Amino acid sequence: MADTGRLERPRGIAARAGSWSARHRWAAVGGWVLLVILALAVGSMTGRVDVSDSEQVPGESGRVSTILDEAGIDSAAGETVLIQAKGGGITANDPAFHKAVDAVISGVRDTGQVTALRSPYETKTISADRRSALVQFEMRGDPEKASEHIQPVLDAVDKAKDRHQDLRIEEFGDASGQKAFDDAFGDDFTQAEFSALPVALGILLIVFGALVAALLPVVLAMTAFLATTGLVAVVSHWVHMSDTANSVMLLVGLAVGVDYCLFYLRREREERAAGRDAQTALRIAAATSGRAVLVSGVTVIVAMAGMLFTGIAEFKAMGLATLMVVAVAMVGSVTVLPALLSLLGERVEKGRIPFLARAKRRGGGESRVWRTVLGPVLRRPKLSLALASGALIALAVPAVGMNTANLTLDQEFGDRLPVVTAYNHIDEAFPGGSDPAKVVVKADDIDAAPVRDALARFRTEAVAKGASKGPVEVTVHREQNVAVVEVPLIGGSDEGKAEKSLNVLRDEVRPATLGTVDGLDAPIGGSTASSKDFNDKLGSAVPPVFAFVVVFAFLLMLMSFRSLTIAVTSIVLNLLSVGAAYGILTAVFQHGWGAGLVGAEGVGAIVSWLPLFLFVILFGLSMDYHVFVVSRIREARLAGRNTKDAVVHGVVTTAGVVTSAAVIMVAVFSIFGTLSMQSMKQMGVGLAAAVLIDATVIRGVLLPAAMLLLGERNWYLPKWLRWLPDLAHDEPAPAQRPTALVGAPARLDADDRPRHARV
Repeated sequence: MADTGRLERPRGIAARAGSWSARHRWAAVGGWVLLVILALAVGSMTGRVDVSDSEQVPGESGRVSTILDEAGIDSAAGETVLIQAKGGGITANDPAFHKAVDAVISGVRDTGQVTALRSPYETKTISADRRSALVQFEMRGDPEKASEHIQPVLDAVDKAKDRHQDLRIEEFGDASGQKAFDDAFGDDFTQAEFSALPVALGILLIVFGALVAALLPVVLAMTAFLATTGLVAVVSHWVHMSDTANSVMLLVGLAVGVDYCLFYLRREREERAAGRDAQTALRIAAATSGRAVLVSGVTVIVAMAGMLFTGIAEFKAMGLATLMVVAVAMVGSVTVLPALLSLLGERVEKGRIPFLARAKRRGGGESRVWRTVLGPVLRRPKLSLALASGALIALAVPAVGMNTANLTLDQEFGDRLPVVTAYNHIDEAFPGGSDPAKVVVKADDIDAAPVRDALARFRTEAVAKGASKGPVEVTVHREQNVAVVEVPLIGGSDEGKAEKSLNVLRDEVRPATLGTVDGLDAPIGGSTASSKDFNDKLGSAVPPVFAFVVVFAFLLMLMSFRSLTIAVTSIVLNLLSVGAAYGILTAVFQHGWGAGLVGAEGVGAIVSWLPLFLFVILFGLSMDYHVFVVSRIREARLAGRNTKDAVVHGVVTTAGVVTSAAVIMVAVFSIFGTLSMQSMKQMGVGLAAAVLIDATVIRGVLLPAAMLLLGERNWYLPKWLRWLPDLAHDEPAPAQRPTALVGAPARLDADDRPRHARV
């Protein structure tokens, strides 16, 4: 009996964790609840530290913020109100125009929220045709919080607009632009976050046909997210976080948390349906699906870690937050879930939805749809492989011409927001004036004659060299020995032209003027510069991040499945799905092909951060399905089936789970495709398309066709690689009865036995 006990002792981390949790179920559940409460409490006490402006942008633009921060100079939130004649008659010289300017100035001043209020008649900010003028001012207080206090000013400007309807009166600036963005961004993510949970729960109800079983994955995913929220707050004191990172953490946490629980729960139910007792079913689920969850989770974590190597604060925040939530969800799935299943027992079927529950019992553990699809794939594997690969390559072709850029306001929001219209009108009348380049000059003595001379020559040369039409304004902070120079760039909202003007400033004007003074630092920032510096840094980060993710995913697959062939095919198939997603994004959002079908527009570019973000997220998430399917195939192979039977068994028995998980992911990601911001639409469509392709074409056609053609070579591991650590740690699988081959007349019951073979 002692020998038998040793034989049945669980092997592998997942199996041991599941076995311990099932035996100590109250301790496991209580420990999880305590973890969530403690994490939230500690996180609340420490508070979250967010990425600062100087951290957000790399390069010269980041140095601009750093110099100003170190000098204690707050760049006040500047605002501009455009007063413009609608027709051709009235000009800035007319009394009606003067009255409108006075109404704006008095209304804005009366709010008590502004300072440095300047009339266009004093600053000469009147266009050459005398039809447009700018009232300029700054918001009082902390510029980071100016958007919270801008509403009274916006209301005052609207009142002036109502009283002078023959003139165009519009406001744009740092605070009003940020408020509009925050409102749109906040509304979008609130809609997405509140929609994601009901959608996921509804699909899980259909999948399981029982309320309790459907609630388990959602509850575990959300508790994992809550625990990680607290842990992230603590970690943010070393690696700063952001609201974007928090939203992405929710998105990924919900996706992987539900997936992992779904894999585990479906396997446990499948084993019980096959006649095994509850303890054995849990043990098998822990050793098989639990192991797949661990391998998949570690792969996702490695992929997310790739973001840490970008050197960009926002990406580092997203990478760390998402890998942490994946780690917590993974731990919860292999510990507290077995404990809950052991506690609930048959009660996991409570709240059955009658017609769905009956359909589940009739369907058993297999998918009839995928059995039908798999038939022709395995009968003609070469043709299936060629057609599916050709289709994905064709989808990926548009990505060759992908153009990435930071989207302008009108690209991001169209003309739906008043601030976008105001920005465009200001830029037309005063090119570059609404968003000038900012040169921060730091010297040992800002009043020294060489420095004053260099500043004067810089102002002159900026206009003479064609970078700006002026006026170039200089603000000197003598106590800090810092000067701030604002240069309206020729090109304005046209990013390509504005970037050429920026290059003239940086490469020609600055070296010939400010660059001649020893010890003087003069980085050039502003939104155009920030966009360029961000894209340059991102471009340099792409190769090492891609290499890191691919190499480490390859090594994990190699050590987890002990097969060079499976590791190579895993990478190739994932790259195909990512390439197809890139192609779809480019076709829809850059070229506008079929954009109307997803309520989008062809804006001529893909937002610059998205390709790298999608690669990391998709490479990680697609491993969920791959690991789960291949683990089941390998399990069948180790149980004595030949490769073809193992492929049939693995794909058919996992297809329902993979499809259910994919439907949840596609539904959640598609919510983002319905949001108002183009960047969010691009992210949602890209993620949804890639997951859909991955769960259907890749796992249902390419994977089985490739594995069937490779045959026994699927399990090839050269001798010179056998020294690698073995992460398989397989639980000895119970003997499995053969599954009827695809296309055979016999029908299968839930226990995998042909009806005509029953005894």
